[in-house]
Amino acid sequence: MKKILMYRWKAYNYKDIKYTFESLGYEVEEVYQDLLNYDVDEEFADRLKGIIKGDSYQFMFTVNYFPLISNVCQEAGLLYVCWSCDNPLISLYHQSVFNSVNRIFLFDLTGVEEFKGMGVEHVYHLPLAVDTGRLDYLFSNSKDESLYQNQVSFVGSLYEKNSYDKMEFTLPDYLRGYFEALMEAQKDLQGINIIDRMLTPEILMELQQYFELEKSEDSLSDLNLIFSVTTLGFKIAQKQRRSILIELSKHHDVSIYTNSNIQDLLRVNYRGSVDYWSEMPKVFRNSKVNLNITIPNIKSGIPLRIYDILGAKGFCITNFQAELPMFFENEKQLVWYYNERDLKEKVDYYLSHDSEREQIAKNGYEYVKMHCSYEQRIHELLETIKL
Repeated sequence: MKKILMYRWKAYNYKDIKYTFESLGYEVEEVYQDLLNYDVDEEFADRLKGIIKGDSYQFMFTVNYFPLISNVCQEAGLLYVCWSCDNPLISLYHQSVFNSVNRIFLFDLTGVEEFKGMGVEHVYHLPLAVDTGRLDYLFSNSKDESLYQNQVSFVGSLYEKNSYDKMEFTLPDYLRGYFEALMEAQKDLQGINIIDRMLTPEILMELQQYFELEKSEDSLSDLNLIFSVTTLGFKIAQKQRRSILIELSKHHDVSIYTNSNIQDLLRVNYRGSVDYWSEMPKVFRNSKVNLNITIPNIKSGIPLRIYDILGAKGFCITNFQAELPMFFENEKQLVWYYNERDLKEKVDYYLSHDSEREQIAKNGYEYVKMHCSYEQRIHELLETIKL
């Protein structure tokens, strides 16, 4: 039997991917250990080397990229295959990305083009997926769906604990004003990311006096990348999500499922957090409108949340992402918006046009079932690596 080694961690789509490999005839052996660091953990590296030497695997697979694992596979001469579910992967900005054993699959096309431009040879575009069979089985055995009925719902974080808030008042007035203006501009832009080009050499030179850049010796990341992703990206997501929920809740019954603190969002119904596997699909199926608000760190790609909504037969309204027209038709399988005003108008319209909304949800489900299954994606991955 064909055998692969998988590093197991908390990625949402890990179980679906593992099950798919098994259904395609692979024996999957798992290795798990909390990593002290993504690129240096000698204890885990030694353990992994021993596992690889002790058996025969076609390749090692991870969800997202781990420099440590790539380096161990390079030393062992074992093919290392990874598929991203987050973007950008700061762990990819590392010397190990040039290892010859790597086969890197990214769901964000912008990242593929960037790494190809850096000279990374084996990097490919692979959109994310959904297991409609798993979701259909969940619903066929569900008896509590009435508990998850909503008019408009959003599932996700409000990022109220972000590093920008912790450092904001250490910045001089000019820098703070510049970043506020940049974040307000980005907040209202859909499908385009202006953060990188606005972090000019002059701004970065001044910022480095106030921002401590922590990275390993082999890291290729710089102040622009780290600050734009880990600091500005999360703060902009907070601003976008709060603004949208506040505005929509003035006109409609809006619910949020989150661990975030929403005490000051007075009109928004707090519904607590939900389990990804057993509860979240019921929210998507039983909400008239499901919002997807993509974090700006995902520059062009389609996030997992959209596939999760459509696979649950939910109606999805999402911000515009550059890759959406490559795979979907607006107002046929889902609906995308270009700004907050456009979103409000579309929510108003589809809440008052039930048959159109329900038909779009049905079309979306049929589309992802036919074209976006894990089996299809893994087949494409295996064909690309010629296995």
